[in-house]
Formats: sequence, structure tokens, C-alpha cells
Amino acid sequence: MNSLLFIYHRLVDKLFNKVSSYFLRIKNSHLFIADIIIFFLTPLLALILRLDGDMALTPYLLGLAVATILFLVVKLSFFAGFGFYQRYWYYASIEELTYIGILMASAVLIQTFLFDMSQHILGFPLSRLPQSLPLIDGLLSCIAIGALRFSVRALRVCHRGGNQKAKERVLIIGAGSAGVSLVQEMQRNPELGLYPVAFVDDNPEKLNLQIRGIPVVGDRYQIPELVNSLRITKAIVAMPAMEEKIIREIVDICTTTGVHTSKLPGIQEIINGRVLVDSIRDVPIENLLRREPVQIDIHRVANFLRGKRILVTGAGGSIGSELCRQIYKCLPAEMMLIGHGENSVFNVQQELKQLAELIQNRGTVPGETPQVHTFIADIRFRDRLQHAFEKYQPDVIFHAAAHKHVPLMEVNSPEAISNNVVGTKNLLDMALAHNVNHFVMISTDKAVNPTNIMGASKRVAEMLVLQAARVSGKPYVAVRFGNVLGSRGSVIPTFKKQIAAGGPITVTHPDICRYFMTIPEAVQLVLQAVVLGRGGEVLMLNMGKPVKIVDLAQELVRLCGYKVNKDIDIVFTGLRPGEKLFEELFIAGEEYQPTEHEKLLVVKNASRIIPENLEMLVRALCQAAAQNDASSIVFLLKQIVSGYQPKYLGSNLTAGEKAKQNQTAATSQASELTWVAGER
Repeated sequence: MNSLLFIYHRLVDKLFNKVSSYFLRIKNSHLFIADIIIFFLTPLLALILRLDGDMALTPYLLGLAVATILFLVVKLSFFAGFGFYQRYWYYASIEELTYIGILMASAVLIQTFLFDMSQHILGFPLSRLPQSLPLIDGLLSCIAIGALRFSVRALRVCHRGGNQKAKERVLIIGAGSAGVSLVQEMQRNPELGLYPVAFVDDNPEKLNLQIRGIPVVGDRYQIPELVNSLRITKAIVAMPAMEEKIIREIVDICTTTGVHTSKLPGIQEIINGRVLVDSIRDVPIENLLRREPVQIDIHRVANFLRGKRILVTGAGGSIGSELCRQIYKCLPAEMMLIGHGENSVFNVQQELKQLAELIQNRGTVPGETPQVHTFIADIRFRDRLQHAFEKYQPDVIFHAAAHKHVPLMEVNSPEAISNNVVGTKNLLDMALAHNVNHFVMISTDKAVNPTNIMGASKRVAEMLVLQAARVSGKPYVAVRFGNVLGSRGSVIPTFKKQIAAGGPITVTHPDICRYFMTIPEAVQLVLQAVVLGRGGEVLMLNMGKPVKIVDLAQELVRLCGYKVNKDIDIVFTGLRPGEKLFEELFIAGEEYQPTEHEKLLVVKNASRIIPENLEMLVRALCQAAAQNDASSIVFLLKQIVSGYQPKYLGSNLTAGEKAKQNQTAATSQASELTWVAGER
């Protein structure tokens, strides 16, 4: 059945292409001649229709000849006088159809008037003709010239569609309004090179129906068969309102066939129900992580931030810039964007200006849009920060500025300490001196039992935040989460570049795994911390199970339409300096409890797990960084951070030792999360 449909559509395509190649040379001069022929014939057809098909026309021939000449002169004069033959009909639309109708209605009125007048003047020849002849003639003329004009456009579309050399044969998954709109867009713009071949829909009532000439050929479980029989090169999931679980199932089916798969954005991103081909996007890898995205109550955050003065450090980074966008929508009074990179901060500032225009266009009072201040500064310089705090007097600080690249920081430890530790200390000192009420620092799961300088430096920064909260009694908190998909330096952009270059994809170790979250999840967690934190706490997202990096690489290769180790190779390069096989979530001795949100955990006793002489040790650590003394930095970090092991021997472990180490960590983390669930 599917093969017959394919052959049928191929034959129709060829026929249309041949016919359209002749008719596409039509110009307005050709249409003018065609109209003359039509106008000569329509009075005769009108008379035959009026006489119910009676072909005894001899008594009417003289009057019909006079009426034909009269109608011809009226219509041609009327059309030419109003620029009808200066139109470009290749792009005819409803506007042109309306134009034809108005002109023809006006012409019918004129020719009816002249027809009546001529009957009185000429008498016999016209008196035998029916009075309805001008109206019927007008209707037939309107239909004929309208059909002629719109056939030019239709043939143009078919011809251009048939001549696309690099056309993708597209299977539309979902025959609802989004799928139909998508097909309409493809048919309107054949130059896009997308040829809709068939629909797939789980609704049995739609099976074997034709929608805009495209057949509904089966359900999702027939996709592998259809991809082969219809020679599909691209599948588009057009079900924006469908549950994410079903979308992932469909994507899995498509990826097994090796066909390139894309999806439409969510329903909230589709404006006015019209789907554009530009809105098709590649299926993001986070859809294949086997867990639902975490949703957090943003309304509570918006109520809290509205009208306040907000300061964001690292405003030009992946997390910092998204924080700025989300905070702006909460309508604070002012926003201070602090960053070291002028270009990235400028780009965020421009985005927020555009966002302000959108808010105003939706009816928000212009005075309610936040004021945005950009402040190019390095948080390591106290004097520059002092000026910023004196000028803007923030109420809430979101601290996102940090060095995060593990291997680079391992060989540049003074820079890691000066930015992650000294910078955080400077911010906290300014916040306490200027009575800032709320402080949220972004940390990382690499701060837990760290094996690298970056993780250890972030753990020290956590301790500084917790100590400031304990001393001041203010709600200063740290937020700890895993790898952020799509952020700068994350594995997904790296893998995509390697695939685009033809491979290979490089993975450090076949057993290495990480906890993953999306940028929106990370930002929502940070924002939620400002309303849930009571001070001296570490908040963390329950990110589910860790994911093997090699599994991500394989899924991404398949998603791009390639085969692993055939089209794109995956090679293992060995663990890099400071890198773990797995990350942990909790430090020994931490007591964690559920929060009001089922996916958020809080370490209640975090402020008590810090050394008594922290201030002295941090002062020495900062001095060692200023002197570029890498060995002293490592020594001092070991004194401050319990569990810090600066040299990771994972690459030298036997397979049995690695398995035992992974099993121990997995069992510990599973029991921790089970305990939390039981407490709820």
C-alpha cells in the first residue's frame, strides 16, 4: 500500500512539473489575449446555461453577437483602466481574489445598465435575450479569469518544488493543527528543500485520509517500515502539546532508523497557532536523559524579586546571562550586571533591552520595566567592587562568576584561587558591609570530596558563604548542582563540533559519568534558593541517576543521523588532570532534608562543617595565590577541605577496583536519596 502511494505521488509530481514548465512563461500580455478569448465565450456559455442546455440558438445569434461585443468592451476597458494587467500573478493570494471579485462586480453593474439601455435603443436583436445574461456572464468570467490567475501561482509552486535538487523527504509525525501548519509552510516555500511525503498519527480515525494532499499512512510504531518504504530522509515531530515522555519514545523510534529527527518547539512558543519551518529545531539531547525536567514555582520567586535591586556577577556567562533574563521577567526595580568580559555583558544588555520592548508591547506600564546597569569589573579587585556597592546598594546578590574548567584550573591554581576564593570573599565582605539581605552563590558537585583545584576552590567558597551566614544571621546560601547541558565548555557543544568535523568524538574514559541538568533547571534552582534558604545552607537539585558520557556521545551521533563507530568513531583519551570517574552529591557528615519542593534538598548543618580557623587559612591561601605558589595552594586546600585528594589515581586502578569504587559510591548515593524519600 505504501509503495503504491509512493509511485502514485511520483507520477503526479512528474506530470505537474512538465505542465508547469510550459505555463510558467505566461506574461500579462498572454493573459490579456486569454481574457479576450474567455470574454468571447462566456456570453455564449451564459445563454446556454440560461436556456437549460437548449442548443437552438439561431433566434439569439444577432443579439448575442451585439451583447458579446458590448460585454467585451466593458470588461476590458474596466480591467485595463484599474491596472488589472499590471499585477504579478506568480504570488497571487486572497487579496488578488478579492480584487478580481470587486472589479467583476463593478463591471457587471455597468454592463447590465448598458444592456438594458441597448435593448431600448436597438430593440429586436437584444430584446429576445434573457435579462439575467449580464449577471451569468459576469459570474462565469470571474470564475474563469480567477482560475487562470491562480493556476499560474499553483503551477509555479509545483514547478519550483519539483526542481529542488537537495530536497529532503519529510515524514510529519502528528497530523494535528501543528503538523498541518508545518506542511502548509513547506508547500508555500518549496525553496526550503523540504518535501512532505506523509503523516504519521496514532489516531485511527485519520488513517488513510488525505490532508492537504498528504496521506496519513500509519502510527508511530510503523515509522521504521515507513522510513524505508517511502525513502524518508528527515522526520519532524509536530506535537508541541504532547507529554515529554511520549516525545522521547517517538524520538527513540526514529533514532533507531538512523533518520535525522527534529521537533517543533513547545506549544507556548508557537504564536497565533502558525508554525514556521524556522521554528523546527533539532531534538535537544536533554530529551534523552530519561527524566522529566524539574519545574519550580517561579511565581513565588517573581513576587519576592519584584521591586528589589538585584546584582548578578558573571552576568555574561551561560548561567549568569540566563539568570539575568529570568530575573528581568520578575520586574525588579534595578539590575546590576557585573562581568569581566565586555562583549558578553553588552550582548546580555541588548537582549534585556529587547525584552523590555516586548514587556511594554504586552501592556506593561513602561515605568515598571527594570533599570539595567552594566558594570565591567573583576571581582578580585575590592576597590572596584566597593564603588559598585556604594553606587547601586543591592538588596539581593546572585554570585555566578567563577572559573569552572577543571583541567585548566589544575595547571593554573593561583588563578582558580584568586577568582573563586578571593573574588567570593570580596563579594561577601562588601555584602556584609552594605547590609545586603540575600546572597546566593552558585557552587558545583565537584566541591564534594574534590580531586581537583577547581572543586576544592569552590568548596572553600561555599565555606565562606556559610560562615558569613552564621556570623550575620542573614539568609546567605550556596546552591550545588551538576554539569549544565549547553553551557560553555560542556560536553554537548564539544561533541557537536567534533561530529560536524567528521569525528572522532573524544571521551576520556568508558566508565566516566556525570549528573546533568539543563540551563533552565539550574537557573530556576538558583532563583528558588533565594526564597527557600534560611541562611547557612547548601541547596541541591535531585538530578536523578548519573549518565555515562559515552552514552551521551552515542545518542548524539544517532540523533545526527550517523552510526557509531561506522560514520563517527568514539575514542577514549584517558582521564585528564584532576578528573574523577564519578561525582558525589554529599559530604560526609552533612545532614540533608527535603524542602517544600520535592526535587530540592537542603543540607541543614552545612554551616557547622567548616574549620574553626577558616579565616586564617583562607588568608594564607589567598597570599599563596598572590605569590603564584602552587605547592602551598595544594597544601592549604588539604588543610581547609576535608576529603580533598589532589592526585586522582583512577586511571591506575584495576577493573575490579574501579567497579568496587563505583558500586560503593552508587550505593551510598542511592541510600541517601531513598532516606530522603522515606522522610517525605
